[in-house]
Amino acid sequence: MKIEKKLNDSRLLITLDGRLDTMTVPQLEQEIKSIPDTVTELIVDLAGTEYISSTGLRALLSAYKVMRSRGGMKITNANELLKEIFDVTGFSDFLSIE
Repeated sequence: MKIEKKLNDSRLLITLDGRLDTMTVPQLEQEIKSIPDTVTELIVDLAGTEYISSTGLRALLSAYKVMRSRGGMKITNANELLKEIFDVTGFSDFLSIE
């Protein structure tokens, strides 16, 4: 998993490339823990993400909980399989998915 971050004022873009699973989630969790307090908008770009496990979903939920009180979080560029996973698990009910 490759993680790229771009900070622009109070907006943080995290781009994920690869599989978000048990082996790679610790990397994302570290990035979530290191989000500066000044960030009010988190965008997670999943264009290069081919798979998300339940552990990956938990990491996204953690990021959502952090960002909910600061401003917001949205998911972008999820492929059809990932959108289906978000729908089946109920994540699409509370996450902004574009």
